[in-house]
Amino acid sequence: MAKIIEITDFNEKALDIYARKSEGELLNRHEPEKGIFIAESPKVIERALNSGCKPISILMEKKHINGQGQEILKRCKDVPVYVAEFDILTQLTGFKLTRGMLCAMHRPAPKTFDEVCASAKRIVILENIMNPTNVGAIFRSAAALNMDSVILTYDCSNPLYRRAIRVSMGTVFQIPWMILDKDVWPEQAIKTLHEKGFKTAALALSNDSVPIDDPNLMNEEKIALIFGSEGDGLTTKTITDCDYTVKIPMSHDVDSLNVAAASAVACWQIGCVSRKNN
Repeated sequence: MAKIIEITDFNEKALDIYARKSEGELLNRHEPEKGIFIAESPKVIERALNSGCKPISILMEKKHINGQGQEILKRCKDVPVYVAEFDILTQLTGFKLTRGMLCAMHRPAPKTFDEVCASAKRIVILENIMNPTNVGAIFRSAAALNMDSVILTYDCSNPLYRRAIRVSMGTVFQIPWMILDKDVWPEQAIKTLHEKGFKTAALALSNDSVPIDDPNLMNEEKIALIFGSEGDGLTTKTITDCDYTVKIPMSHDVDSLNVAAASAVACWQIGCVSRKNN
């Protein structure tokens, strides 16, 4: 039986992680082994549990104890479950809970570069993408469209920020990913990818860009698609170091897509169409 605790004191220390700790404090970059993340909604929490993440506590609407949160509670029998009515939870957290349930969890041990590349043939790499909504959307596309893993540069928004998790619909727990150390991108990381047999493709607008359905690109056995930041795109150094510079053909004089939309198009072409044809 879950440990149901009705909220009577908003200042209870156990509620700090939901109401008073910032994303940066939860991340705890200096001591990542002590880091925490918040999963929101039963579906996302279930995916996190399925991936092996360990729960710390649950915050939920009282009405969901015997409703849509019931199966989660069965899996978290020894975990404190803080409950209250909807209006009280909204007052406590400052926002409406998605489907009435949050779960604080320990951050999983980070994966290594070798681990995310080990059995992969199609990789997504994110360079300095700082909007958690875009990061979450790219993860969802990568997972849905047959990509094998995701690599992020050091300055990207963390995939386990609450908004990134929510936008990804929990796919951050279903596709392997890792964050590169600060000084290995791009030169060292791209060199290592080449040593592992990957060709690299920079999504960028330039005079020597090839279309995303270029036959040579489509026939590569192992390929890493690299997407740049929302404002500036990829750095010149990254583009120079890559094997391909790739663009998505546009119409109506539109020059580019939002990075999340571009990732969906590219992942479909390289993750689904290319694999189907090979």
